Amino acid sequence: MHSLHLGLDYELLTTDYSNPACFRLFLLIINFLMKIVKHILHGNDGKPVNFVATPNRGGVFGAGFPKYLIMHYTAATTAQSAISWFANNKAKASAHLLIGRDGTITQFAPFNIITWHAGESQWSGLIGLNKFSIGIELVNGGRLQKTAGHWVCSVDKKVVPDNEVLIAKHKNEQADAAWHTYTEIQLDVSVEITSLLVKTYGLADILGHEDISPFRKSDPGPAFSMSSFRSKCMGRKENTLNVFTTSADVNIRSGAGTQFIPVTEMLPPGTKVQVLKREGNWSFVEVLQKVHGLNDVEGWVFSKFLVS
Repeated sequence: MHSLHLGLDYELLTTDYSNPACFRLFLLIINFLMKIVKHILHGNDGKPVNFVATPNRGGVFGAGFPKYLIMHYTAATTAQSAISWFANNKAKASAHLLIGRDGTITQFAPFNIITWHAGESQWSGLIGLNKFSIGIELVNGGRLQKTAGHWVCSVDKKVVPDNEVLIAKHKNEQADAAWHTYTEIQLDVSVEITSLLVKTYGLADILGHEDISPFRKSDPGPAFSMSSFRSKCMGRKENTLNVFTTSADVNIRSGAGTQFIPVTEMLPPGTKVQVLKREGNWSFVEVLQKVHGLNDVEGWVFSKFLVS
């Protein structure tokens, strides 16, 4: 059971995420507590959240958009640094929302306006995701470096306590690194808001910057469990017809064939996966549990090693 804080001054609600009925009730409650009025987020007091207009924005989304939500980290440890940056026209960067480590929310542009959060990016045939997506930034130091025996944010040089550090491999990388963890309240508020955005705008999916710009971006990183977050916000349930377990140690590769490199170490026997598509004797799967310190691993496995 979790003690869940619903936003800035919301009353505490005890929520058991493992109970589907309880979680549906939670989503129903938060959709009454938070609302979007004329593309501006309002809290449970009926008032708009803190709004700091950014000059770094485009026009109104085209018909049928926004279609996606993109999650980011700020790569810095304080909300004020991001707020100041997005308010500066020299930044040429922005997002729709910022969620602080204490759950505070700042909006920079209405949700029907294009912001500059994605940069060079592509997904599912779309190029330049600014024109097709809402962007949320989470205050988080991102990838950390070790300096004089301390973990330090590489951008603002602030020390991050050891209990806020995760050592893990990024899904697009091969080596372990240190990552700043997210706070519980920050993630809870993110679920509240994202669930409302999905419902209001009919969003098709939730992605990370690392998904749409995999060769230059690593946010929100391995400390953010995208699979779990996506399921909570979009109300997805596993299709049990497509869930399998590995019958032996099996490579998970970047493509459908032995000529493609593994994306991580071999999956151990009994690893639970969901098959998303098939190509010949190969299956493209999402790993439904943490393996080798990684969340949200996806790749191709030889189908004969999957059992129902």
